[in-house]
Amino acid sequence: MPDRPEIVCICGSSRFVDQMRTANRDLAFAGVIVVAPVEADELITNEQKTALGVLHLRRIDLADRVLVVNPGGYVGESTSREVAYAHATGKPVSFTDPV
Repeated sequence: MPDRPEIVCICGSSRFVDQMRTANRDLAFAGVIVVAPVEADELITNEQKTALGVLHLRRIDLADRVLVVNPGGYVGESTSREVAYAHATGKPVSFTDPV
């Protein structure tokens, strides 16, 4: 393992929470530090959604790279913004499925 483990930020639609959990586990077992979206079991307000979106951009800032969990190639509006942000900040982006 290197001196500092790689940090990966997981992005993806909340509809893929199970797949994101699996990616998180697999990366962690591979020695990676994972930052991932907050799981909300209840409905959240628009203000909370906006605040969580901004917080997730800060997670991207912390990461060495971004992994988009996109079963079937689906990338929604919020995830597209996160991918654009990652590209703008020079972060490598990979996808679990072809886009």
